[in-house]
Amino acid sequence: MSKKNIEECIRTSLETYFKDLRGEEPHSMYDMIIHVVEKPLLETVMQHADGNQSRAAEWLGINRNTLRRKLVEHKLIK
Repeated sequence: MSKKNIEECIRTSLETYFKDLRGEEPHSMYDMIIHVVEKPLLETVMQHADGNQSRAAEWLGINRNTLRRKLVEHKLIK
């Protein structure tokens, strides 16, 4: 899947989100979207990195300590 396909998937999901609101105003969308996208991103990358946090952090372009903190936040590790 290309970057463009991922963008289109997100765009379609956001359009559905607004439709489901039925005219209600959204609140704190940025934080909600980041949280919703970040967990499956971390789960998938960790799976493909065979649980290796250093490798996963490198692939994500973030510090390993940041990755570890995010994994804890999303309850993916203790």
